[in-house]
Amino acid sequence: MDKKKQKPKIAAKKQSVIAYYKRGGWKAIGRDLGHDVLGSFLYAIGISFFAANAGFAPGGITGIAMIIHHYVPGLGIGLLSLLINIPVAIICYRLLGRVFFFKSVKSMVLSALFLDYIVPLLGTYPDAATNPLLAALFAGALSGIGLAIIYMPGSSTGGTDFIIMSIRKLKPHLSIGTISLAVDGIVILLGWPVFGNINAVLYGVLMTVVSTTVIDKLMYGTGTRRMLLVVSDKAQEIANDIMAETERGATLADVRGAYTGKQHQMVMCVCSKVEVFAARRIINRIDPKAIVMLTTVDEAYGEGFLDPDVD
Repeated sequence: MDKKKQKPKIAAKKQSVIAYYKRGGWKAIGRDLGHDVLGSFLYAIGISFFAANAGFAPGGITGIAMIIHHYVPGLGIGLLSLLINIPVAIICYRLLGRVFFFKSVKSMVLSALFLDYIVPLLGTYPDAATNPLLAALFAGALSGIGLAIIYMPGSSTGGTDFIIMSIRKLKPHLSIGTISLAVDGIVILLGWPVFGNINAVLYGVLMTVVSTTVIDKLMYGTGTRRMLLVVSDKAQEIANDIMAETERGATLADVRGAYTGKQHQMVMCVCSKVEVFAARRIINRIDPKAIVMLTTVDEAYGEGFLDPDVD
C-alpha cells in the first residue's frame, strides 16, 4: 500500500497565496484588507499620536525605529520599520510560509503608510512630553487593539512579530503576549541611554505590558488553549481544512443525537488563540449549521504542546 496516500496533507506552509485567496474568494480578501486598515490605523494612532513625542520607546522593531528617528528625525518611523523588517522577514520566510509572509508584508506596508502619512495629519498628543504616563497607557491600549485586529486573520506587522510567530511555531503553547514581553524587553532597555533617564524604560515597559495584555485578552486568554468540539455531517471536510490551514491536528469521533437518534461525527481540536479564529471561519464556510462548542483548556500535553516529561 502506498504510504503517501495514508498521510493527510497538512503542510500549510507550502500552500500558495493564490490558492489561499482562491479558496476564500473576495470575502477573504475584503476581510483581510479590512483588518489591515482598521488595525493599522489604531496601531499608528497609538505610536504616532501618543508615543512618538513622549520620550520613551516601546519594544520591537517599532521601538528601534523610534530610537533611530530620535537621532534622525527626517526619517519616518514607518519607513524605518519597513527597512529594518526586510532582513528579519527574509530570515523567517521559510519557517512561516508564503501565505503568512505575503499577508504580513501587506500589513507592514499599510501600517508604515498610516504611521508616516495618514495619522500625522491628526497631529500628536499635545501633553505627551509633560504627561508621558497617560501617553504610555493610551499608546499601549490602542496599539494592542490594532495589533490584535491584524493578528486575527493570521497576519502581523513584521519585525519581532516574525520572530514571535517563529517561536510559536516551535513552542506553540506559549502565548503571543508572553513571547512579545520577553523579546521587546531588550529594545525597551535601550531607551535608558537614548532618552537619558530610567523613566523611559518604565514607560516603555508600561506601554508594552498594556499592549500585550490587550492583545491576549482580545484573542481569548493569555496562556490557555481553546478546545473546539464540532458536531457536523461534514466533519471530515472540516477536519481536513483545519489541518491544512492551521497545521493543527484534529480527532474524529462517532456520535449519536439523543433526541433524533441520528448518527453524526464530531471534530475535536485543541487550538491556540490565533488558530481558533481560522478554525471558526472554516466551520462557518463548510457547514454554517454545525454545532460548535468552544471551551478553555488550562494545559495541553503532547506533540505540539507542553512537554509531558515533568517532575
